[in-house]
Amino acid sequence: MSLIPATILTGFLGSGKTTLLKRVLEEAHGQKIAIIENEFGEENIDNEILVTESKEQIIQMNNGCICCTIREDLREALQLLAAKKRQGLLDFDRVVIETTGLADPGPVAQTFFMDDEIAESYLLDSILTLVDAKHAMTQLDERQEARRQVGFADQIFISKTDLVAADEVEDLMHRLKHMNPRAPQKAVHFGEVALSEVFDLRGFNLNAKLDIDPDFLKEEAQDHAGSEQHHDHAPGEHCDHPSHQHAGHHHHHEDDVKSFVFRSERAFDPAKLEDFLGAIVNIYGPRMLRYKGVLFMNGTDRKVIFQGVHQLMGSDLGPNWAAGEPRVSKMVFIGIDLPQDIFLQGMEQCLV
Repeated sequence: MSLIPATILTGFLGSGKTTLLKRVLEEAHGQKIAIIENEFGEENIDNEILVTESKEQIIQMNNGCICCTIREDLREALQLLAAKKRQGLLDFDRVVIETTGLADPGPVAQTFFMDDEIAESYLLDSILTLVDAKHAMTQLDERQEARRQVGFADQIFISKTDLVAADEVEDLMHRLKHMNPRAPQKAVHFGEVALSEVFDLRGFNLNAKLDIDPDFLKEEAQDHAGSEQHHDHAPGEHCDHPSHQHAGHHHHHEDDVKSFVFRSERAFDPAKLEDFLGAIVNIYGPRMLRYKGVLFMNGTDRKVIFQGVHQLMGSDLGPNWAAGEPRVSKMVFIGIDLPQDIFLQGMEQCLV
C-alpha cells in the first residue's frame, strides 16, 4: 500500500482553519480526505457538513470524506485510520490534521518521523499555517505559539486581508518573511484556495527544491559581501532593504522566531559537519523549528539535501550538480533565539 499523504493545518484561533477545511472538503476534487481534529476547537467542522450527529469517533461524511475527533493520542488516531483503510473498512486518499489554535506543530510533525508504525503508513507532506491579517501583529507580539506556527510553515495563508489597509498587510508579510523566508505567502479570502496550494507541496520531501525567496537572498548579498552571508538587524534597527521599501514607514518587530542563511562556495567536510550539527541539535534542538539546506559536500558530485525539525534531522543524496552550475551550499535555519554567530562560525569551520 502506498504511503498516505498527511498535511498539518495550524494557525491561531479565528484565523480561518475551519473555513479553509470546509472549502477543501466541499470542493469536488474527487479526493476522499480524512480530517483529524483536536476537539477543543472553537467550532467543530462537523456541525454543518456532517450528515449525522453521532458520538462515534470516526464519522463518514456524505461526500465520502471522513471526520475523526481525537479523544486521546494523535498516534492512536492515525494508527486506527490506517488500520481501517488496510482492512477496507474506510476509504480515503489523504489525511489533514487540524491542530488547536494554541498547538505547537513541532511534536505533531515529529510523530511522523519518530514512530515507525506511523512512518510505515504515512508521508508527512507539509505544514500549512493560517495567519489572520487583522489580529496577527498582536498575536505575534504576545504569543510565542503564533510565532512558532509561522516558523514551522511550508506555506503561509493570510486571511482577512480585506479587513486591513494594504500597507498593514505589507508590513505583516515583511515580518513573516523575516521569521520564515522559505514559506511562500498567499492572501486567501474565505478559504478560497486552489488545492494545488494545499496538497502535495512536499515540504518534507528531502529532494524537494529548497524554497527561499530569491529576493531574500539578494538582500543578504547586498548586506554582506564575503562567503558567509546572513541577514539580521540589531534590536530595533530600521529595516531599509530596497525590496521592502514602500511609501511611508516600516515598523520593526524584534521577534524571537528568526531565520538566517548560511552560504558558502567552499565544500563541507562531511565528518566535521555531521559532528557540528549533532552538537548544536543536542543543545538547541528544542529551539530549532525548521532547518533545511542544499549542501556542497567534499567527495561527491551530487547535491546533499538536508533538513530537520527540532532534534530530528536527515540527509539524502540529491541530483548531480549540473555542468557549469556553481556549487554553493545554502542552509536556512529558523528557530527561537538561536545564536546566529555560533551557528554561522561553526558551519564555516566545517568547510574543507
